[in-house]
Amino acid sequence: MRLKPLLTLQGLPRPLQAAVWAALGVLLGVGIVTATLGRAASYLSDKSETCINCHVMTDAYVSWQSGSHALVARCNDCHVPQTNPVARWGFKALDGTKHSAVFSMHAEPQVLSLSALGRPVVQANCLRCHANVMQCVSLEGPDHRKCWDCHTNIHGKARSLSASPVERRPRLPEAGWPMGK
Repeated sequence: MRLKPLLTLQGLPRPLQAAVWAALGVLLGVGIVTATLGRAASYLSDKSETCINCHVMTDAYVSWQSGSHALVARCNDCHVPQTNPVARWGFKALDGTKHSAVFSMHAEPQVLSLSALGRPVVQANCLRCHANVMQCVSLEGPDHRKCWDCHTNIHGKARSLSASPVERRPRLPEAGWPMGK
């Protein structure tokens, strides 16, 4: 297949060619603005501050920040697979896409809980770091429990959007152009 006829939209009338290129330009511009305002590049890092890009995560962030895990782990250490880079980045892409869709449509639940996809990831990461204390817990059979069944205080007992006082919530970083200037 030749690329030039495709790029020049050969065979279409000139006004339609201009309209197609204008529409593509608008889509590209909207994509760039959306990526900038949504801080898309921050999701490539492992900084826990990235999680508060979405306001519904501020309570989880505040409770993590004031808990013991903040000294030894970041959000991704617990909530993203640590088995290999492919699993790690694939999960981040899939989960991030889901989060973006839910938050963009304002469909987030009032009380946050781990998704079906996230539960085995968090459990595996608990065991990865705390394997020495897990010998006393049944991990198989009818008595099988998840770490958070007993350790309800990891992110606090209340997990609603209004669980922590506003004064304890960190300020979100500036979004940059055009809103931050």
